[in-house]
Amino acid sequence: MIIAKKNALYAQSGGVTAVINASACGVIQTARKHKDKIGKVYAGRDGIVGVLTEDLIDTTKESVAAIAALRYTPSGAFGSARYKLRGLEENKAQYERLIDVFRAHDIGYFFYNGGGDSQDTAWKVSQIGAKLGYPIICVGVPKTVDNDLAVTDCCPGFGSVAKYVATSMREAGFDVASMAKTSTKVFVLEVMGRHAGWITAACGLAAEKKGDAPHILLFPEIAFNQDKFLKRVDHAVKTYGYCAIAVSEGLKGPDGKFLSETGLRDAFGHAQLGGVGPNIAQLVRDNLGYKYHWAVADYLQRAARHIASKTDVDQAYALGKAAVELALKGNNAVMPTIVRKSNKPYRWTIGVTALKNVANKEKKMPRDFISADGFGLTEKCRTYLLPLIQGEDYPPFKNGLPNYVKLKNIAVAKKLSTKFKI
Repeated sequence: MIIAKKNALYAQSGGVTAVINASACGVIQTARKHKDKIGKVYAGRDGIVGVLTEDLIDTTKESVAAIAALRYTPSGAFGSARYKLRGLEENKAQYERLIDVFRAHDIGYFFYNGGGDSQDTAWKVSQIGAKLGYPIICVGVPKTVDNDLAVTDCCPGFGSVAKYVATSMREAGFDVASMAKTSTKVFVLEVMGRHAGWITAACGLAAEKKGDAPHILLFPEIAFNQDKFLKRVDHAVKTYGYCAIAVSEGLKGPDGKFLSETGLRDAFGHAQLGGVGPNIAQLVRDNLGYKYHWAVADYLQRAARHIASKTDVDQAYALGKAAVELALKGNNAVMPTIVRKSNKPYRWTIGVTALKNVANKEKKMPRDFISADGFGLTEKCRTYLLPLIQGEDYPPFKNGLPNYVKLKNIAVAKKLSTKFKI
């Protein structure tokens, strides 16, 4: 399906990353090179919410330099949202509203930058044209720090988080080791990862030889066994003088329940997590008596553009660029992917998959990536992870701090007389 010259709409969704704006940069710069086929590029303010409320941003008002600066600026430059579209039959009004906005602003291309839930939204949007009588080409742009999207070898955002947490674990390990004789003997770092332990695994890259931090990795894929864990902590302290632990926020007990579930739910219906790090640390103190410190990487891990992986930045940009190129060739309901060609040397290329193959799918850590005892990495996992954190891509600095861009984000004039309530 080829559409005559139309405007494009780009939106960011879900938790932002250190490199999601690099994908935005790829989308916008590539679209600007095809002015014969794409008119203006609009962005949804606060993701799909901005589309539904007709709160659009005119990216043509941004300078060439400002758009280029998105490549090294973290977070979501246009705002993101956790908002899940229901099925067409469940809430037809949502889709009719999208069509109204598309028609009012002559939108022929829709690029949705997000994770598994977001690709589900992208897939649903890709189907509404035929069902509601409006031609629209929809292409998903992958993103998630959790690295849990199906089909693609890795996900933009993950490589930079992996580099950050591995660096943090190595530095904290040096700190604890130097103080362990008379002070802290146990350090716990809580990282993101609801059902997939990829970020926890990345912490393990900090250890290059036996005895290096971290000594224990706690994955959501492995049910937590308190007795085995405490024995391993005690052994590490007695053997190395201290014990460094990385734990996923999604760690589960033998009953399958999250150890840190708050009882709250986010907009996608997922359990809101947080606090497993201090829980694990207190467990050690109560049972073994060791002095501890804990830290929660939280937003810091996904915002740390100052230490982003160059591989990650390059892939994020390439996927944004590929999304536009796929759309211009008439590809609808697809998502560009990363295809690994080799490990040593690391080579990758861009592939493509149908959105239905990634929508609401979740790629967990393979069991052969986790050591037999459940507390560490295998060499196969290390071989997979290491290329993703390679290379430095520092942002420009000013007065000793990263100099990131803040866009003007000028609103597009509204054309619809009706408002939509979220």
